[in-house]
Amino acid sequence: MNKYFLFLLYLIGASMAQAQVSGTVVSAEDQQVLPNAKIIASDGEKAMTDFEGKFTLNPTKYPLKIIVAMIQYANDTLEVNQAGPITIRLKPKTKDESTVVVSAGKRKQAIEEIPVSMEIIKPQLIDNKGITDLEQAVDQTPGVFTMDGQVSIRGGSGFAYGTGSRVLLLWNGMPLLSGYAGDTQWNAIPMEQASQIEVMKGASSVLYGSGALNGVIALAEKEPKSIPETKIKIQNGIYGNPARASLKWWDKAPMFQQVEAYHAKMNRYMGYTVSTTLFKNDGYRQGEIENRARVSGTIYFRPKTATRLKAGVGYNYQMQKTGSFLIWQSDSLGYIPSGGADTSNAASTLTYNFGQRLFVDPYVKFIDKKNNLHHLKTRVYYAHNTNINNPSQSNGAVIYFSDYSIQKQFKNGGTMTSGASNIYNVVRSNLFGDHNSENLALYTQLELHKGKWDFSAGARLEYFQMDGKGGDTDFMISEKKNIKIPFYPILRTGVHYQAAKYTHLRASFGQGIRYPSVAERYTQTSVGALNIFPNPYLTPEIGWAGEIGIKQGVKIGSWKGFIDLAAFVNQYSNMMEFSFVYFNPISQKPLNPINPSPEDITFLTSGNYNVSDWVGFQAQNVEKARISGLDFSFNSMGKLGNVELISLLGYTYMNPISLNSNTLYTATYSDTTTNMLKYRFKHLAKADIEANYKQWSFGVSSRYNSYMKNIDRVFESDLDPAVNSEVYILPGLKAYRQAHNKGNIVFDARIGYKITDNYRVSFIVNNLFNAEYSSRPGDIQPPRNFIAQLQMKF
Repeated sequence: MNKYFLFLLYLIGASMAQAQVSGTVVSAEDQQVLPNAKIIASDGEKAMTDFEGKFTLNPTKYPLKIIVAMIQYANDTLEVNQAGPITIRLKPKTKDESTVVVSAGKRKQAIEEIPVSMEIIKPQLIDNKGITDLEQAVDQTPGVFTMDGQVSIRGGSGFAYGTGSRVLLLWNGMPLLSGYAGDTQWNAIPMEQASQIEVMKGASSVLYGSGALNGVIALAEKEPKSIPETKIKIQNGIYGNPARASLKWWDKAPMFQQVEAYHAKMNRYMGYTVSTTLFKNDGYRQGEIENRARVSGTIYFRPKTATRLKAGVGYNYQMQKTGSFLIWQSDSLGYIPSGGADTSNAASTLTYNFGQRLFVDPYVKFIDKKNNLHHLKTRVYYAHNTNINNPSQSNGAVIYFSDYSIQKQFKNGGTMTSGASNIYNVVRSNLFGDHNSENLALYTQLELHKGKWDFSAGARLEYFQMDGKGGDTDFMISEKKNIKIPFYPILRTGVHYQAAKYTHLRASFGQGIRYPSVAERYTQTSVGALNIFPNPYLTPEIGWAGEIGIKQGVKIGSWKGFIDLAAFVNQYSNMMEFSFVYFNPISQKPLNPINPSPEDITFLTSGNYNVSDWVGFQAQNVEKARISGLDFSFNSMGKLGNVELISLLGYTYMNPISLNSNTLYTATYSDTTTNMLKYRFKHLAKADIEANYKQWSFGVSSRYNSYMKNIDRVFESDLDPAVNSEVYILPGLKAYRQAHNKGNIVFDARIGYKITDNYRVSFIVNNLFNAEYSSRPGDIQPPRNFIAQLQMKF
């Protein structure tokens, strides 16, 4: 009886299999399988391709009409007259106007379907504006402001002397912050290889960990195709005279040059990309040169005998010599370093560094028999800076990064991503001392799709230790019973609802954490009258970000755009900020002149107290802060008549307030009548519009920020008013800020001509009206400059 029953089941299963339509969706361009393609049948059945590009349908009758849709590909419709296997080849859109992102969920998604705010910078904008490093590119993004190497999204960061970052930089899905300072290495990123720049606003620590407290800037390399691609860009620039004659220090105008080359090719089982960049900048500030050379690329493997496996190894090596100064000579000599540009003079604050950056990124992707995607990413990142003036302040670090994730797709369109990551950091430094740290994490994120709704939720467990000492990730379960665990939990959730064809609503909430960098805890140095002191007691900062938003699509013919409006709140606790202190080297803590500790009394009576030696800045957990506001952007692309119009516009209103009522801290504000956070402002606007007509291209961009009302009071004050001679860190700053108290607005313009499909020439003017403006106190930005550019593509 059992045999007959099993035989009957076999016959039923065989007949069902014979009645099925089993299909595979591939790219018509390179025959690669396409996961996540949507399949809609005329009988109402729906499906989605798996990681191998496969799907099955169980039609009740024939003929059957099938519609296949995939982001970045043209829809295809076909008629099937009988059961059996089929292969569907989708053609890439010749002019793709859809925007696809990866960083929000570690998979491809349409930007309108994700529950967080995100901006995209396309390679075309980077090339056509003559941008030479990632910092300049990010500064074009609505809601984002860069300040002397520091990046702030929606006012989340201030000025931190080049250490620490609340925004995480990702290259190919892996963090790229230095091991010693935790800062962003802007010029080490090969932008010529990137498919686009994704800027995610708000806490993103669930998937990416520490450093993503304020957001993520993600770049991924575009994979090579079967048709070889070669790009070359050559540009030459020159600085014009500044508006104030006193700022001009040169007889011959300083210049800058860049040569950039990229080549990519994918064969059947192996492919590669390779690029190189040479950059030379005389500097508009005296002695602040930048000379760098880089080679980078990736080797791809697609084994013939293992079709479910993909592997590769990326590489990047850069060497550079740079000059920099933190402090100007005076407000009228703002392009000259304090103490002059002669580094043999001990008073000079100009520093020359020789740096090397190397990272190697092996990775493996594998699809198992249950159609789960396994992804192992690893990186060894070596960075070393040699201080040419003072080798005792040289430093270096090696970061060993690994991340394993498994991604599972559900038949209803849901996706679960889970994984584990480890960052081991080894610092060997004359400046900071030798230190080791390790950051372990487990994470998971679930995304579900139901009708017009998309839901996502995720969690992460973090463990961090430095120099073998834990405690940074201790999480208190019960203060009363003193119950705690050594792992810190982080949560996020989001929802998206498609209210109409072009109307998308969203809401999200996410938590984040950032650990102190080695530099923030252990730096002790001085530059001119500016002293930086260590703080080994520094603890991690935590925070959360919430927002609600709407994205409204507009379309006129082939021109398409999105209007985006979001209301947001970011809140931080234990925020790490550099604060002005009277430092006690005995206790390694700030000296309290009002209620001195026994260590303070010992130091003050030792006879070694010299104000100029022990007055300066120290990283401290001084802030509890809230930043709320509104964020508006409008991005468009397409043709209006015979003119192709591309725009990237945005305005952000921010209310960045301190919740710290400690009078010792608020007394450090330059304006004590307000609780506005230091080094922030309330209004930020960005705009870039490009119009293409036949062979001609015209573009204009602008950037505006309102007045930075609050800075550290000490920058405007005499350090030692008890003596007759005045001592200022930044001489003339107070008068300068009083004269420049209306905020900054800067315009750029460009014109280009396409000689053929392979050659394009451009002329670019940055700071068109030669405005004098600064990003932070004492950091006057470049005067008007001119760029001639040649782009070649083959």
